[in-house]
Amino acid sequence: MQFRSTISSASPVSFKDAILHTLPREGGLYVPASVMDMRQFFLYMDADTSFPELVTTVAPVLLQGELNPFSASRVAESAYDFEPELQILDEGLSLLNLFNGPTGIFKDFGIAFLAAVMEELLKNSGKAMVISATRGDTGVSTSHAFRGRKGITSVMLYPSGPIRGLDPESFVPNGGNIIPIQVKGTFDDCQSLVKAVINDRPFAERYCITSSNAINPGRLLPQTFYYLYAFIKIKKLLKGDLVFSVPSGNFGNLIAGLYAWKFGMPVSGFIAAMNANNAFGDFIQGKPFQPKPLIITNSPALDVSMPENYERFQSFYEEAPAVMRNMVFPATASNASTLIAMEKMWKKYGVFVDPHTAVGLAAAEQIGATMGYSDQKIHTVVLATGHPAKEALAVAKATGQDIHIPEKLQSLQKPADPIALIEPELDAVEGAIASCF
Repeated sequence: MQFRSTISSASPVSFKDAILHTLPREGGLYVPASVMDMRQFFLYMDADTSFPELVTTVAPVLLQGELNPFSASRVAESAYDFEPELQILDEGLSLLNLFNGPTGIFKDFGIAFLAAVMEELLKNSGKAMVISATRGDTGVSTSHAFRGRKGITSVMLYPSGPIRGLDPESFVPNGGNIIPIQVKGTFDDCQSLVKAVINDRPFAERYCITSSNAINPGRLLPQTFYYLYAFIKIKKLLKGDLVFSVPSGNFGNLIAGLYAWKFGMPVSGFIAAMNANNAFGDFIQGKPFQPKPLIITNSPALDVSMPENYERFQSFYEEAPAVMRNMVFPATASNASTLIAMEKMWKKYGVFVDPHTAVGLAAAEQIGATMGYSDQKIHTVVLATGHPAKEALAVAKATGQDIHIPEKLQSLQKPADPIALIEPELDAVEGAIASCF
């Protein structure tokens, strides 16, 4: 699989080049230059196939010439001592639980693969510095995935506010490979600085800089794997069509689902489940994209007004407008309907869900009523993107129940100090990085 820019006709690059440089020199984001039909490799897998086994089978086919079955097996083993769980609730509804990783969020899957595959591809032949805009859960996931990776340094830019869940022993000044830097500004400032550092080509080349944010295609590719995993777990139980409801903020998960469909996964549609920010609702329906003021909701990870994957989404839309019109259904959930969905899940199934997953459930119910799914044999798989204990207060508010917080998640609340506090300026970031070496 090679990758091309969303805005240029320049020659495609390898997967290794794409993940180690993140952004094309000519601008835009990297997307697959072509997509293989993978049906012969996953349609014959059965429900007993483990997630690492699926990755070991699929990854070397997608990345021919860059990963062989042996190196893919090493990557899968290094990245995943956890896997998704398909929780079938009834004939029409399942949850794809993606919170079984070390930090309790779906991002563990993409970041863990990226860290492991980078280490494998750099083995004995190079180094890299990964710079990322991060906050809360994502920072912990990034730190955990990259800690101790040979030849790789991880720089994390945090906006103003508390930093939690990091181990100071892993910091570069203490002999580790993690550099947390706090920026006196917003998360948007941090994202802008990441792109600015990468686009400062002399500095980026000196330190071999890339990113682990969603702009990196190495984060996107492994998200397709858990769609395939869900399909092989449920395919024998399906009596009709399959639909995925995807909580959407930066839209990487939805893009990954569309790529899984391109790989040959039989699916009838995707619900783009958004909160009140409704970033792409109009765009999916064929209207021009217009960023809106940010709205703060009770599903904060989905509070995005300018999704990072806009260019990928636009590229897919231009490539296959009929797919977008007929397979992607936008729906929004208010704060109130999010809480109601959480309450319904507890009362009907005895299952706790976090607010982001609840947005997916509320959107699925909305689309089901609109499209008449209740009268058809449709099975909806809702992506459960975060552990309910990470939003324990919201769960208690919606259900009236206290929720147990696992020890591994409790430990992620420990506060940590950055190694530098800087102004949101390129020179300040580069100076802080240089001071560590």
